[in-house]
This record gives sequence, C-alpha cells and structure tokens, in this order.
Amino acid sequence: MESKPFCWVLLAFFILSCFVGQTHGRMKEQGLNHLYKAISKPNFGLDTSLFQAANLVVDQTNVLPQQGLKERDWIKAWPGQPPVKFSQYGGYVTVNKVAGRALYYYLAEAQQYKDTLPLLLWLNGGPGCSSLAYGAMQELGPFRVLSDGKTLFKNNFSWNYAANVLFLESPAGVGYSYSNTTSDYDKMGDRITAADNYLFLVNWLERFPEYKNRPFYISGESYAGHYVPQLAHTILHHNKKANKTIINLKGIIIGNALINDETDERGMYDYFATHALVPDRLVSQIQKYCDFSPKAGNQSSECYAATNAVYLNIGNINIYNIYAPLCFSTNVTARPKKASILNFDPCSNYYVHAYLNRPDVQAAIHANVTKLTHDWESCSYIISNWLDSPSTILPLLQEFMANGLRVWVFSGDTDGRIPVTSTKYSLDKLKLHVKTNWHPWFLMGEVGGYTEVYEGDLTFVTVRDAGHQVPSFQPARGLSLIKHFLDGTPLPNTKRS
Repeated sequence: MESKPFCWVLLAFFILSCFVGQTHGRMKEQGLNHLYKAISKPNFGLDTSLFQAANLVVDQTNVLPQQGLKERDWIKAWPGQPPVKFSQYGGYVTVNKVAGRALYYYLAEAQQYKDTLPLLLWLNGGPGCSSLAYGAMQELGPFRVLSDGKTLFKNNFSWNYAANVLFLESPAGVGYSYSNTTSDYDKMGDRITAADNYLFLVNWLERFPEYKNRPFYISGESYAGHYVPQLAHTILHHNKKANKTIINLKGIIIGNALINDETDERGMYDYFATHALVPDRLVSQIQKYCDFSPKAGNQSSECYAATNAVYLNIGNINIYNIYAPLCFSTNVTARPKKASILNFDPCSNYYVHAYLNRPDVQAAIHANVTKLTHDWESCSYIISNWLDSPSTILPLLQEFMANGLRVWVFSGDTDGRIPVTSTKYSLDKLKLHVKTNWHPWFLMGEVGGYTEVYEGDLTFVTVRDAGHQVPSFQPARGLSLIKHFLDGTPLPNTKRS
C-alpha cells in the first residue's frame, strides 16, 4: 500500500492553521481528518518563478476613490468592550471591482503616539484562517472575548502599545472577506493572495493617507510564512518598477512559520521524538523510509505506517502547544468566567466564534455579512483548492536582506506544529555566518527565550514556554519581542532589563 504524496503532509497537518488542537471537539476532529487523508500537493519544487510579483498595473482601474470611507469605517465601540482612548476602524477594501472581491480589515490605532508610531500589518495563516479570529481576538489585539461570547476584556499586552496595528482577513472567502464571483474561491493560491493583499494596501493607504509615508512592517505566523514574504516581495517589486516608494516597507517578522517544506517536515518529527511524544524508533523509520525532498512522489507503505503511527500518538494533545490544556466544552457560559490575559483559555476559539457571529457585533464593525455565502468562521471551508504554494520561501529572505530590510524569525518553543527544530533547520539552509552568538534574552528578570543574529542582520528568536500563537501563551514576552523588532534594538541580554 502506498500513501499519497508525502510532500503535502506537513501543509495538510496544519492546512487551516486554525489551531484546532486547542479543542477536544468538532474542530479538532476535522483538523485531524485533514491530516490523515493528506491531500495531494502538486510538485512545485524549487521553481523560483513562483516568487515573481503579480504583473499588476496600479492605476485608476484598481486604485478606487476612497473619499469619505475612512469616516464611514470608524468603529464607535465593539459591543461589550471596556472603555479605550484609541481609535478603531473596520470595513471593506475592494481589490477587484469586476469580480466584486473585497477584503475586510480592522485597524487598532496606537494607544499613544499614533501619529509617530509605525504601521504594522498582521496576517494569520492557514491557508484560510482569519486574522480577526486569531490575531485580533486571541493573540495581539486590544481585546479578548469572555466565556459568555458577549463581553470583551482588555489585553494589557496588545501590540498597539508598540504600533498602529492593521489586521487583514485574506484571501477572499476568509472571515468576513468575500467575492461576488464564487468561482474565485476555487482559484485561490499564494500568487493571488499576494496580489490582492498588495492592492488592498495601495487602496487602504489612499483611505488613510496619514500612513502613506509611515514606516511599514509586516508580521504573521504559520502559513503567513508564505503570505508575509510574498507580499513584501510584491511591494519591493512595485517600488522598484515605479522608481519611487509606493509603500514604505522597512521589515518583516514571522513566527512559527512555514518557510521550507523539507526541513519543516523533518524538524517536526524530530521535535516529537525529542519531546517524548513518540518513540525514537518511529522517527528513525520515518528518516529511513520517507523522502522529504520537494520532488518526492508517492511514499512507501513503511513511510505511511510510521507517519500514521506518529499521528495516532499525538492525537490527544494540543499540538499547537504540547503542554497546554485542552478545551472540553464548546459552549459559551451564561455568565462570564473570570479570565486572565496571562492564563490563556483553551476554549477561546468558541467564545470568539459566538461573538463574531452576533448581528450587533457585525453591525458595529461594519461587517457586511449579507454578501457572504456562509456564517462567519474562524477558518474557511469554502476555499477547497489552493493552486500554488512554493516549497520554499528562503530565497525571499535572502532578497530582503540584500535590500536592507529588517528580517526577524521567531519561534514559540512549545509548538509542535511548526516547531523550533523546523525553523532552526530551515534557517540553517541559508548557510549564514553567525554575527551574534546564541544567548538568552530576558524580561522581568527571567529568561524570555534565546536569540542569535546572522550576517545580513537576520535575527532568530525563541520565546520560552510559548506555543504556535506566541502572543496568546506569552503575551508579555510577545510584546517585548515586537517592541524590540520595531525599534531595531537587540533583545535585552541581562536580568536587569
């Protein structure tokens, strides 16, 4: 018996990156079903033509009038939110007028100094997961949802203490984003996502012209290891093509990110073995019988048996944080439970799902769900076909370093989905000389993680005791990380910091 092509296993393993491992119910079962059935991935190999920026003509046909739309997008308040002193906006930006394709955004301006702090875009992965569901409402946004699914509480470690933070639901079909041409949902892939995200930014900056010349950074996690670099590549391409700065891109930061299929897969299995999740002999069999290379075809029955045994072993834990508790109830509560930003609730995804499907919430944040063909979901199930996904984005990291962009890669060290071993193996493929040796960094007298800087100023950071969603599990360390990234300063290397 032969398995389906193994080069798709890792991507299928977290294909929706909707963090289904947080739960012990329906979402987890669906996620594991994706894993076991591992659909076939086309052999994209190392074709660097996949990095070519979309041949967009940025003119009046796709840069649409934006007058008055900023004022319309102002969010007076989210239902059930605590009082705040910063401004919030939410709404749609059309990226394809003919198809009727529009992307939903949420902007949380900085708590202070909004006129001088940079603009930071956050993208979640998948492909197909909502940056509103995860980034904004469970990770780095200004609010979290209480267990009643109606009330919000403040995140004192929100990243809008360090920047003006822009969350984007992308591609169309994810979250509140939509297309009036339903066939679009069968044509999604990395290329169209990068093109639409770029057109979103160009139009959004017309709507918010005060950010046009502001330093701009792109951040994200998981499959955003593709989204972030490909968007940055597109921005560089069009800046050079126009011979001017259309978007003032200064750097990127990606966490627990898919960046090189071969090493990401190999590192995942090594992580399972070194963290006592599976016996060493299973990983030895995988190393012996499985071909991780981009050109790999069908695998042997021995490879299939070994990988299937691995997944059976890990099926009862939260693979996105191997030491985190599971959620045992999918229901919201009549009264909100006591909550703490420092103690992440594993059932948060259900609270967010209930909250963002409330009509009063959708009205308040200008989410036009009448154009959607489905209820709001944290991860989209209408995007069933992903057309292109290069096996590596490492050449893009090299391009960014050559162009003087700031590049940071971080890894929560308890994530089993794209673990620290995977990221280390992937960065090793760049064969960069070490500029600043591996050492601990500190926050409030404790080790926050470890860091190393390479030639070209690529910085690698681990975040201690954090899972796949670093700001969820270690919010203070996550905020310290992003502050130092945006400031361009090294993480503190003494306990006194």
